[in-house]
Formats: sequence, structure tokens, C-alpha cells
Amino acid sequence: MSLRRLFAIVQKELRQMRRDRITLAMIVGIPVMQLVLFGYAINLNLRGLSTGIADQANTAGSRALVMDMVATGVITPTVSATAPQELMERLRRGEISVGVVVPPDFERRRFEGREAVQVMVDGSDTVVQSAAVQLAQLPLATAPVDNTRPLREGAGQVARGQISVVAFYNPERRSAVNIVPGLIGVILTMTMVLFTGVAIVRERERGNMELLIATPLSRSELMIGKVLPYAAIGLIQTSVILVLGVWLFQVPIRGSLLDVYLAAVLLIFANLTLGLLISTKARSQFQAMQMTFFVFLPSILLSGFMFPFAGMPRVVQWLAEALPLTHFLRLIRGIVLRGASLWELWHDVLALLAFTAVMMTAAIARFRKRLD
Repeated sequence: MSLRRLFAIVQKELRQMRRDRITLAMIVGIPVMQLVLFGYAINLNLRGLSTGIADQANTAGSRALVMDMVATGVITPTVSATAPQELMERLRRGEISVGVVVPPDFERRRFEGREAVQVMVDGSDTVVQSAAVQLAQLPLATAPVDNTRPLREGAGQVARGQISVVAFYNPERRSAVNIVPGLIGVILTMTMVLFTGVAIVRERERGNMELLIATPLSRSELMIGKVLPYAAIGLIQTSVILVLGVWLFQVPIRGSLLDVYLAAVLLIFANLTLGLLISTKARSQFQAMQMTFFVFLPSILLSGFMFPFAGMPRVVQWLAEALPLTHFLRLIRGIVLRGASLWELWHDVLALLAFTAVMMTAAIARFRKRLD
């Protein structure tokens, strides 16, 4: 054992590591990214859930009750409705997470000690469902009443138990119902980006790029031809997850199966084009895998798959909107769990189409049929 030779090897590895910018970025970037994401962006204590209010009583007492609910910070009113049916429709389309219904006979119900308020929750996300249950645990929601009427003690308040929470789409609160559809997006993100991320690099490393340069293929034809075979693989993966999810975990598919596959196609092409852009930047397959990890980690943590989207700070939510997985999770959970149609979720459809167009254009612009 020669310390001189050992030191030479150590010095050589450090110099090589310093020249590899991707590895250097991972040494510093991964700890910083995880610290920021887990310490700042991820919050299991949900606040500000988008909420629709249907105050059919419209009395001083009902308005005070709604204000007490809002004061908890759990809900944020974003929609005003006239009937519970409108709130249920908005829940189905994913426009709100919670609906508060105050019936026309609210004052009489409150006086008689019966159920006076109903809170409807999108139970497809069990974390959101648990947060909404806090509203029913309010010790007392104060509300003024007509003092000219002889009321029994406590009749000017909504007592605990008079606020009921009704969970739709997953009343049993089974976590598999929420996780399995999301796994389609996670698996497609991991595999599709990785497969195409090494596609162009592999051609260079194996010496096949010389043959492609000699062909009359255009850049667009080559890039699109690289994408299409993997799209078929992505659809096979989607089918496997759906079959196993229904068979092993009894996950319901309430929407159209065609819409499920169309949503999967949107994510597949978004991830494939992102992988192509990575492959035009990476110099080796190992670098391509490293860059894929930088994409996959924020996607799984910020998209709403593992941690609730509503619990993230506003700035982080804006960043998450740039991730394809965020929009796909809204699509797949809306279609599979709530029975929404693809066109009712058109905002997320347009977001995935725009992402695909931008990534494909950037990949084609960066690719050169040259060896240098």
C-alpha cells in the first residue's frame, strides 16, 4: 500500500468530479432541494381549502356561522351557490374541495338541536377529508338569534354535533383509492422520462449516430420516431396498473375508460418530450439518469401525490403548476374517482398539451445531426 499512489487516485477522482457539473450539482443540489421541499413546501396541516358556500337561509345567524368556519383557516370561500346540487357538481369537476350547505330552515334546526349544517367533502383525498372533519369539531359556533323569542339555554349557538361532514367518492377513507390512480402518473413519469432521456445519448455511445446522420431523416422525424414506440409502452403500463388496481384494491373507475387512456396519453407525450430535451443536453447515459432524478423528485413531492397540494405555500404551488404530473393527477383522480369527463377538466388538458408542444419544440431546436 503506497500512500502516494493512493493520494494520486483520490486527487484524480476529485478533479474528475469537479469537471462533471451534473455530479457536482447533485452533491449540493439534492440536500438543498430535499431540505427546502420537506421543510418549507410540504405541510400536512391543511389550510385554505377551496370551498363553495350555499347559504339558503341567509340569516344573520347563518352568516355568522359561515364566518366562524372561515375564521378557523381550514376553508377559503371561492364559490357562492344557491343549491347543494351546484356544489356537488363543482366537487365532481374538482373546482372545490369542500361545500358548506346551510338549509333554509337553519334557525329552526338550530333551535331544535337537529343537524343544522352539512359539510360536503371531496373524499378522494383522505388528507383533505380529515382536515374538513375539523369543522364538525368546533366546540361552539356562535350565531345571534331573535331575542324576542323565548329560547332555551344554548339555543343561540350551533352545538357540537349539529355540523355533519359527508364524504363523497371515498366514504370508507381507503388510501388505495387515492394512491392507485396517482401511481399511474408516478410510474409513467419515472419510466417515460428515463427511457427517452437516454435515447439520443445511447445512439452516440453505441456509434449509431453516424448511421442516422447518413440517412435523409429530418430532425423532427427522428425525434418523433423516438417517442412513438415508448408511447405504446406507456399505455401497456397504464393498463397493467388499472387491472391490478381494480383486481387487488377494488379501486372504482367511475368515469369513461377512454378518458382515462386519453389522459394517460397526454402525460406520456409530455414526459417523453421532456426526456428528449434531457437527452439533447446530457453527454452520457449516467448524466441523463442524474438529470431525470432532478425532475422526478420535485414531481413526486410537489404534484399532490404524496402530500396535499392545498398545504403548500402559494409560491410552491406556482412552481408545481409547471410539472406535468400535477395536472395529470387532477385529471386521473377526477375521471376515475369522481366520474368527471376529460373535457370538464379542460384547463389541465390544455396545460399538458402546451407543455408537450414547448418541450418538443425545444428538443428539436437543440438536436443537431452531428457528432460534435
